[in-house]
Amino acid sequence: MTAITTAPTAPSVPAARPRLRGATAELVFVGRSLRHSIRDGESLLMAIMLPVMLMLMFTWVFGGAIDPSGAYVDYVVPGIILTCAGFGAASTAVYVANDMRTGIIDRFRTMPLRAGAVLTGHVVASLIRNLVATAIVIGVGVLVGFRPTATPGEWVLTAALIALYILAITYLFAAIGLAAGSPEGANGYGFVLLFLPYLSSAFVPVESMPDWLRPVAEHQPITPIVESIRSLLMGSTVDSEPVWAVIWCVLILAIAVAWGAWLFRRKAGRR
Repeated sequence: MTAITTAPTAPSVPAARPRLRGATAELVFVGRSLRHSIRDGESLLMAIMLPVMLMLMFTWVFGGAIDPSGAYVDYVVPGIILTCAGFGAASTAVYVANDMRTGIIDRFRTMPLRAGAVLTGHVVASLIRNLVATAIVIGVGVLVGFRPTATPGEWVLTAALIALYILAITYLFAAIGLAAGSPEGANGYGFVLLFLPYLSSAFVPVESMPDWLRPVAEHQPITPIVESIRSLLMGSTVDSEPVWAVIWCVLILAIAVAWGAWLFRRKAGRR
């Protein structure tokens, strides 16, 4: 009896998983970062408490010596707003560096999603956290005497400028988190950037600074941004500060996005 032979059946190949398209992946990672923020309540609390304590110190401790009229709170709150944004964005560097250290970035790279979605999730979540913290800081400022004269349209422009600044600096901190070798290193590198508001017109007028320091304060990014916010909220006159504020924010954002994308491909790809 002739044996009947059959050709071996080719092993079944699992269908390729569909790549997450559009904003789906970004929304997933935004939700992940927001959940981490809620679980890490201490960092969120400190991002709010530190600027509030700084504002109270400058208003009640130093304000009388700087401006005996008591109007210093109106001058200092715009600077505190940017300081608050810096404190909140700095945590993004630590979160990104921690993802790199734990190796979860490599796991994400094996999934059918766009690589940049991980960074976008961190940045958008930080933007949401910072806007909430900024609103709280402004509310506390009103309680201690801050009296803005902005119209509804000027409030909208102020919020847009603050959001653009937060977006730019958060992307920069995310890139720092990729470049750093550890969360501790990312925290240290980011801390250096938090000194920029102190070298601007955020807390004292540029004219009160030494002659050798004045050009640095006048031509760094924070000064036109804080002056634009101050003019919108308090009705003071400005020249070209709003234009320079937007230019600085867009320039920082473009550099940070390009640098972060290059670092992500380079560092995550070789692990």
